[in-house]
Amino acid sequence: MGLSDCAWLDGERASAYARIMLAVTLIGAVGWIALSAGGLDREGKPIGTDFVGFYAASRLALDGRPELAYDVGAHWAAQKALFGPSLGYTAFFYPPPALLISLPLALAPYFVSLASWLAATGYVFYRVLRGYFPSLDPIAFLAFPAVFVNAAHGQNGFLSAALIGGGLLAMDARPALAGALFGAMAFKPHLALVIPFALVFSRRWTTLIVAAATAAAFSAASLVVFGPSTWAGFFADAPFARAALENNLVGDEKMQSVFAAVRLMHGPLALAWGAQIATALCAVGLLWRLERRAFRTPAEAAAIVCAGLMASPFLLDYDLTLIAIPLAWLLGEGRGGGFLPFEKTVMALAFVLPLLSRTLAGAVGLPLAPLTIAAVFALTMRRAPAAAREGAATPLPA
Repeated sequence: MGLSDCAWLDGERASAYARIMLAVTLIGAVGWIALSAGGLDREGKPIGTDFVGFYAASRLALDGRPELAYDVGAHWAAQKALFGPSLGYTAFFYPPPALLISLPLALAPYFVSLASWLAATGYVFYRVLRGYFPSLDPIAFLAFPAVFVNAAHGQNGFLSAALIGGGLLAMDARPALAGALFGAMAFKPHLALVIPFALVFSRRWTTLIVAAATAAAFSAASLVVFGPSTWAGFFADAPFARAALENNLVGDEKMQSVFAAVRLMHGPLALAWGAQIATALCAVGLLWRLERRAFRTPAEAAAIVCAGLMASPFLLDYDLTLIAIPLAWLLGEGRGGGFLPFEKTVMALAFVLPLLSRTLAGAVGLPLAPLTIAAVFALTMRRAPAAAREGAATPLPA
């Protein structure tokens, strides 16, 4: 009873809460933008915060100086040229394939580009989620706090979730397409760490080969377009990216990883790395066990997403767009055959996680995300055998 079954949380109430959350979010967003001046919010940050890093990198690349996207001084100067000399720095830690994606952004004015970026990537993400839960209400999608967090940051969480989620949807029917989508994650490889292992465990050789070829082609294209000096700049900037992670330059309260949780609780650096590596190995081990118990089960996509979220040390709250994929799958399973004990409770917590995680971590030092992601992973693993039986999963070859 109570938290175990959450009988009070039915479809009608969930829909009503989603509408309330969306209304409050929209009122807050409109008010925040209305109080901005010169494109800067009340905290002196650009509307779309992180998007200024992508836009400035695009401008440098379009000006024929792509390597300067990895030069802090030049990249910062390009951002200040947009919003004034008091602007703080927004780094561009992504590899050159990401610069290919960012390249056209500065062809339009900043706010037009920001709106177009979020609308295009957000719509693709929504369409992918409909593949997991066809009756997905657009209002519920827009009310999902990760949507607002990603939009407020002008980030690429919609794109990465669409690529990974779309690839997972396509693995059985269109394995080559799945590989191409996974390979495109070369722009943000730290979110795709477990995918090669998952493909090996499930013996999806076509998808694995196409993914590797696509990633290689994407990287080669960036080398041809931008030249070796840009790749050299990226590798020279890599120590700064590691320092940002290890020295709280991004903000441990913003991070959602096990690494950040240990650091937030004042654990030493060695313990943080040890805990993160152990977590990643456990996540990969659970994927291997899943394929041994239920080969290519319908739970596979949700499990891979959870494992990927657990494995990456560099995980921001806007990356929690990805958790919508296991939530959509679990919701479909629950509505089809009934919810298991504590399922609704964990799903509700995971739904609001992007809204709460940074606040709780910053205010009271509580790293909620790793435990919540692990709980969603556990729910997925618990459902996997039954899902395999119902979906007539392929038996494991001898």
